[in-house]
Parts: sequence; structure tokens; C-alpha cells
Amino acid sequence: MSAENQVDKNGDIDGASARSKLIETASQIMREGDTIDISFSELSVRSGLNSALVKYYFGNKDGLLEAILERDMTKIVEDVGLLIAKDMPPEDKLRHHIGAVIDTYYQYPYIHRLTMRLIRDLPPEGARDIAEKYLKPLSEAYSIFVGDGIKTGVFRDLDPQLFYSAVTGAADRFFTGKLVWKYCYGRDDFHEKMRDSYREQTVDLIMAGILAR
Repeated sequence: MSAENQVDKNGDIDGASARSKLIETASQIMREGDTIDISFSELSVRSGLNSALVKYYFGNKDGLLEAILERDMTKIVEDVGLLIAKDMPPEDKLRHHIGAVIDTYYQYPYIHRLTMRLIRDLPPEGARDIAEKYLKPLSEAYSIFVGDGIKTGVFRDLDPQLFYSAVTGAADRFFTGKLVWKYCYGRDDFHEKMRDSYREQTVDLIMAGILAR
């Protein structure tokens, strides 16, 4: 059966298109396996779709990875934009954002590795496109978050770009360090309770370091 014929037959599975099904299944594989490497055979088995559809919809594996990044990062950038527009004190806004970053990395622990993989492996124009669409808007958002707090005297003077790296680094390092916890501490409990505890502690630590008072 050709890929196009399977699209016609399986174009809608439980209300989701075959393309969306492939993206979500690949995302699940990366989350559960703590990896950004995807086996087409596993993707086919778990999605119930012919792996030839990857080429049909995305061109190749990098195209599939780009589609996953687009889905995840578009939502992140949109949410940050909505938060910027809210009428909230700078401290409350930044606390909310840092908590959201931790929740995002819990849901998509591969997000930083996937971004760096594509920036490294894609042609320069593809890497620049990722930076323009996702990374620059987020960096600019930190200039607003931090700048508003500095202007109102709530935050001490600090570099927004370095702060951006510190926040995302804290989230990425924790949720990509599952094996460290397992083999160093004998813990394998990366569930919602662990996430909530880490969120609370990390938000408090970061905010204590930047508050002017």
C-alpha cells in the first residue's frame, strides 16, 4: 500500500490527522526514552501508521523533528506573549514564567536538545529560521520581564540574556538528569510531585537572587 493510499485510509485516527499522530507519537517516544533519536520501526508500531508517511509528510527525519519543534515552541512563544500582555507586577509575572518553564521541560524534556540538534545539523538558513521564530522572541521576552522589574526597582541590575540562560539551564539540567538521580541517589520518581517540589524550590532560589530588596 502506498503512503498516499494509507493517508486516505488512515487520514483520521481518533480525531487526529495522520500527520499530527506521527508528531505526537514521536514526541512520546522522545519523552519516555529521554532521547531525540527516533526509530522509524518503533514509530510505525506505536502510531499504527506506515513509516513511509514520514517521508510523505516531512521529507525525512529532520523534517519530522522540525515539525515537533514547531508544535512545541510555537505554543511556548504564544504563552510567553500572553503573559507579557497581562497586567501583573513584574515579580509575579516572572515567578509565573519560571514555573511555566519548569512545567514545559517536565512535559518536553527533549526541547533544548532538539533545538540544539537542529541548529547544529540544519543548513545555516534553517538554523537562522529557528533562531528568528523561537529563540529571539524568547530572548526579547526576558528583556521585557527583567527590564520592567529593573525599571520599577523590584529587581537588581542584571543581564537579561544571561538570566535567560540561567533559567532554561536550571530546567533542562534537572529533567535531563534522570539517570544521575537513578544511579547516584537510587531515585526513579520523576513524577508530578517531584516536578512541583523542584518548581517551588527553583522559583524561590532564582527570585531571591534577583530581588533588589
